[in-house]
Amino acid sequence: MSNYRNSIRNLWWGILGNVITTFVAILIPRLFIVNYGSEVNGLLSSIRQIYVYLALLEAGVGDASVIALYGPIGRKDHQATNEILAATHYYYRKIGIIYAACVVALSFVYPLLLDTTIPYHVCCLVILLQGSGSVISYLFQGKYNMLLRVDNRNYVTTNLGTVTTVLTDVCRIVLLMMGKSIVAVQATYLVFNLIKMLYIAWYIKRNYPWIDLSVKPNFQAISQKSAVLVHQVSSLVFSHTDVLVLTFVCGLKTVSIYSMYATIYGMVGNLISIVSGSVQSALGQIYNNDRKRFVELQDAYETYFLALVFGLLAIASIFMLPFIALYTKGADINYIDWKLPVLFTTYQLLNYGRTPSHNPIGFAGKFKETQWRAWLETIINLVVSFACVFQFGIYGVLMGTIAALLYRANDIIIYANKIVLNRSPWPTYRRWLINLGLLLVMVFAFVHLPLRVDSYLWLLLNAMWVSIVVMIAFFVVNSIAEPKSRKVAHKYLMSMLGTMNKKRVRRESKDLE
Repeated sequence: MSNYRNSIRNLWWGILGNVITTFVAILIPRLFIVNYGSEVNGLLSSIRQIYVYLALLEAGVGDASVIALYGPIGRKDHQATNEILAATHYYYRKIGIIYAACVVALSFVYPLLLDTTIPYHVCCLVILLQGSGSVISYLFQGKYNMLLRVDNRNYVTTNLGTVTTVLTDVCRIVLLMMGKSIVAVQATYLVFNLIKMLYIAWYIKRNYPWIDLSVKPNFQAISQKSAVLVHQVSSLVFSHTDVLVLTFVCGLKTVSIYSMYATIYGMVGNLISIVSGSVQSALGQIYNNDRKRFVELQDAYETYFLALVFGLLAIASIFMLPFIALYTKGADINYIDWKLPVLFTTYQLLNYGRTPSHNPIGFAGKFKETQWRAWLETIINLVVSFACVFQFGIYGVLMGTIAALLYRANDIIIYANKIVLNRSPWPTYRRWLINLGLLLVMVFAFVHLPLRVDSYLWLLLNAMWVSIVVMIAFFVVNSIAEPKSRKVAHKYLMSMLGTMNKKRVRRESKDLE
């Protein structure tokens, strides 16, 4: 039952970390603008975007390593685990050297391309410091992050990330208030990344004394890294298309409107991703070691995960426009548009709703077999977005994204069920239809309910009780509609609680002795 306890830890610490980082994400940019001006804030945003693309140097090694490790970790096969980690270490070391060279080159070249009043040497140093974290990760701790992820100990890196994020930002705020240079402020990244490296090294040595990277690397185990890279490139292009198209076709004000809705829906998406990620490693291990048990758990997971996704997005749809109205009060343009919550909700439903079906494809290592499907998704997005943006503007790019997701979500559901799990996809579609019907009922009912939302306090109070009602409705309806999933979820919950109680009793007995 350790996997289930670790899943709960992953979930709890993931949510806490998300709350903290969300608060920081709102606070820090304003401080930079006030203290250093919009140019510096723009420089930091621009650099972050470039490093997103530079991350493709990872070349799919991480995800390929994760898939390869599920089986050995689940079987506690230390030899096989060491061989895979040795291969991962080999590739990450090469990637780290190349990445470091790119960071140095970028620090010298990129400032020459900028039309800015920021001194050249300041730009150089900021770029170097911004990229230092990834260099350290690739060279020293990347392979260990993969190990912790597969061993269902995401909470270790999550806790460490949350603590270092808080400490980093406290130091940055203090330095900002003291009037220190942007270089000194950004240097905190390097300091705390070094601390993270040292902690991970200590933790691995303490909890995994059997790790030996001197064994012969098993390069074959992660041979699918190239196919994984195709999926990563496709995902990157897919995720960053809309803003780029809107920037050049519709202008920055339209981008601002899009980004406002995308940011808020992104916060909901982060919460969903935390829930998904908290159990992914446990499910991956079970898939590789007990296929019958996996199918049983997969149905229960899909039932309640879809209830969560549809429930959260129903809440977001109900309160999106009232929140936007309060948040953008006094803005130079109108941000209120009822069509955008409809389109964004559809987009997020298709994007996150496919996760339960996508997991088995990843667990089975079907990257090479599905890579052309990922490219087709990207092509559909680009073609439809460009075809519609000139006629429909912001709606056009969202229509392109939705069109691509309609194809890919259905493709994933069919492929996962028919090819990987060897069964009919109808149960998955049935769950989608039940949740979609309930979402429409909930949104229609609460949107037409005269709720007071003319202040943040009233918005928060009403959002709290409505959220409770909506989530209870989704989980109750799904439990009634899927009795087998309810029984499986209840069985494993009781088993987990029983195990935890036994351990608590044993601890108390030892204390009494």
